[in-house]
Amino acid sequence: MSATQSDEELLAAHVAGDPHAFAELVFRHRDRLWAVAQRTIGDSSEAEDALQDALISAFRRADQFRGDAAVTTWLHRIVVNACLDRIRRLKSRPTVALPDYESADNGLPEAQDLLDQRETELIVAQALAELPNDQRAAIMLVDIEGYPIDEAARLLDCPPGTVKSRCSRGRSKLAKRLEYLRNPNIDDSVQRHDGGQGE
Repeated sequence: MSATQSDEELLAAHVAGDPHAFAELVFRHRDRLWAVAQRTIGDSSEAEDALQDALISAFRRADQFRGDAAVTTWLHRIVVNACLDRIRRLKSRPTVALPDYESADNGLPEAQDLLDQRETELIVAQALAELPNDQRAAIMLVDIEGYPIDEAARLLDCPPGTVKSRCSRGRSKLAKRLEYLRNPNIDDSVQRHDGGQGE
């Protein structure tokens, strides 16, 4: 197998029965696909499972690749969909275990910083998970992954205007839920009951 084969050629070779082509394709893009899964879910174990689900799906559905977008775009769409499926399942879980930094480091300031950072990441991930799936996917692609609106629209199979609208609505909801992270001196219980007045 030539190292100069394009992604499209590798996928076509896989469909034609080449036993090594799909592994080469995954090897070529695994870091980026992992980053997509990790940023979408925020939990390494769940991201790993979602990525595995996505790659199995891509392996089996390679013959459905239409060629109307890049192979990487097609793979990213499958990964995003697998992540969204897993997030739907995660929403029913009441808690997420935090790493035991304090016992490992005996309460050192660095450990507390790591714990605070991880807690913030989990809060943001939870807020994302509570968004409607369409808004979450749009925000993940545009704001987190940095896709242009048009490319995100292709990934999500919807018009660019729909992506913009979903991002706008999702950002508004996230801003309300995460306001106290930007203003830690605000009592979040007061903020919850004052109707969001102030800023």
